[in-house]
Amino acid sequence: MAEYRKLGKKTKLRKALLRNQVTQLLYKGKIITTEARAKEVQKIVEPMITLAAKEKDNFEVVTVKCKVAQKDKDGHRVKEVKDGKKVTVYDEVEKQINKDAPSRLHARRQLQKFLYPVTEVPAKGAGRKKNTKEVDLVDKLFDEYGKKYAERNGGYTRIVKIGQRKGDAAMMVVLELV
Repeated sequence: MAEYRKLGKKTKLRKALLRNQVTQLLYKGKIITTEARAKEVQKIVEPMITLAAKEKDNFEVVTVKCKVAQKDKDGHRVKEVKDGKKVTVYDEVEKQINKDAPSRLHARRQLQKFLYPVTEVPAKGAGRKKNTKEVDLVDKLFDEYGKKYAERNGGYTRIVKIGQRKGDAAMMVVLELV
């Protein structure tokens, strides 16, 4: 008996499909797919959430000094002339950052290796390109899902059958995070 379902696809296509569905499940919280695909996605997502729950508090807060450009009332950088050249003026600011422990860093890189990058685009037409932002799913896993499922021992996803697909009568399901 095979370890996994082939889903009627070649290896590269199957891996890309599963990566995409795992990424969308973690980003949106639920997806609609076939039963066979949902079971395969479930086998991938559950260990990811377990890893995030295990490593959720494994960091230390560090204070660092960094330079930030001064801005005027319009939000433009303040420049001054030095030796005939315009140079941006910087202020030194203290910032607190989370420094991952080695095991959490390893977990972060394992998760990043599998998940696709997600870009959030605003719905309105004006300024769509300018206002796009990158969503960090690994941070969402550690901060949101890790804390949410810390007390739970597995069973982070639920499959709900919604009926057969019209074209080929494949069983369609909703795969959602509990």
